[in-house]
Amino acid sequence: MSYTVPIMAFAFVCHPEVLPIYTELCRPTQRRMQAVANMSIGAMFIMYGLTATFGYLTFYSSVKAEMLEMYTQEDLLILCVRLAVLLAIRRALQQLLFPSKAFSWPRHVAIAFILLILVNILVICVPTIRDIFGFIGSTSAPSLIFILPSVFYLRIVPTEVEPLRSWPKIQALCFGVLGVLFMAISLGFMFANWATGQSRMSGH
Repeated sequence: MSYTVPIMAFAFVCHPEVLPIYTELCRPTQRRMQAVANMSIGAMFIMYGLTATFGYLTFYSSVKAEMLEMYTQEDLLILCVRLAVLLAIRRALQQLLFPSKAFSWPRHVAIAFILLILVNILVICVPTIRDIFGFIGSTSAPSLIFILPSVFYLRIVPTEVEPLRSWPKIQALCFGVLGVLFMAISLGFMFANWATGQSRMSGH
């Protein structure tokens, strides 16, 4: 549970993409954006469900946290998946760090080289990718889902419109406190697993 809940929360974090997608809509409205969100989350739910189901049906109780490790390293399809993940990360970094600059081969190669170094360091230092996803899910997911939206609502909506003791602001405050508790409990369970060495034990 200490890993499953944070990883599931991280899997469905889509808040950073809402505004870029909203601006790309032909006729941006709340109803159309809600339809896009429902379709996207539904598609991801089906994809994750199929991946988990067929992964378990393939390996049963011997399935590991990183399913790609279970398949042969010589499989061309698995190698293509690993390459696609690396390319997606590199493209995201280029869009984040250099959004307005033209394509450059030196920058392109440098980002790929740095990514390979960081990936190798993570592979050496971290026993399973479950620890990485669990830590990110315990920190970024509660911040993006619970804490930041409630803080923004409390700060943006003026007290003249809604006093601090109004029901919507009380709900927002409770929402933020729930996120803090979720983060603290998840991190506590994970640190306990790391301290006892249970994170190195494979399971399903």
